[in-house]
Amino acid sequence: MDNRVSLPDVTPVAQAARKLAANINRVIVGKEEAIRLMMVALLCEGHVFIEDVPGIGKTMLARATASSLGCTFKRIQFTPDLLPSDVTGIYYFNQKSQEFEFRPGPIMANIVLADEINRATPRTQSCLLESMQERQVTVDVDTIPLPRPFMVIATQNPIELEGTFPLPEAQLDRFLLKIKLGYPSPQEEEAILLRFQEANPLEGLASVITAPELLQLQQLCRHVHTEESVRGYIVAITQATRNHPGVKLGASPRASLGLYQASQALAAIQGRSYVLPDDVKYLAAPALAHRLIMRTETGLRGQSAEGIVAEILASTPVPVEAAS
Repeated sequence: MDNRVSLPDVTPVAQAARKLAANINRVIVGKEEAIRLMMVALLCEGHVFIEDVPGIGKTMLARATASSLGCTFKRIQFTPDLLPSDVTGIYYFNQKSQEFEFRPGPIMANIVLADEINRATPRTQSCLLESMQERQVTVDVDTIPLPRPFMVIATQNPIELEGTFPLPEAQLDRFLLKIKLGYPSPQEEEAILLRFQEANPLEGLASVITAPELLQLQQLCRHVHTEESVRGYIVAITQATRNHPGVKLGASPRASLGLYQASQALAAIQGRSYVLPDDVKYLAAPALAHRLIMRTETGLRGQSAEGIVAEILASTPVPVEAAS
């Protein structure tokens, strides 16, 4: 690394990450990687897509994260009869004041849980596109900014397909990371039984980071140094997804930017003021796999998007002098 580069002090980020992880671990058992990815998304002000079978703890992880932050939190239960106005809010006529007034919807919060997002119709799903990308909503002719920080945590059950609507590519591309929890080990499942024996630990969970503090930490992560060779490594990986024979539609430039910012946040969480290629490799699958549109024959051969990302990582030269 060039010693002339001024490196930021990321100690506050690492300290806050440890404090936040410890608080979430009071509720969630044995999901250190999922919690780490959630913190990366928080520090990037990115959105998270959690896909797994029922009962794994998707909603619990989202609620524990929100409870650990001094931020406003709203939950939206997505159903086929949910309307866009139920999410964004509406203007209604106040008979007392004889004026139209805006009644905000649940999207007007810092942390928004979109539970079972694929159960809503495409019309309702699309109302999230503007808010997720531009941090604003348009109601009638008015554009209303959303509170900052702003983060959408969406959950989805990949097994039950009846009465669901697959998310379009444009919406999947707006999620920074995709997280899978998986079943707990026997020891972890026993610990869950003991932890929830008397009461739900979520009820007593207090916030450990305020909204202004989170905004400051997000800005600090943006200053984490990334060598030119590591930036080239990120671009090479993303470009390779567009040229892979098994991929119909590769990752977008938004994906490159997301992987870049996520790598900065991961480095800061680990107490480093510079990004390593290992940070990029660790985040490549969570940041890129859900954005890839696979060819039909690829799925028939049993190849997954995660497997293709692993192939690309194995064949892309790693910069050897990214940091020293």
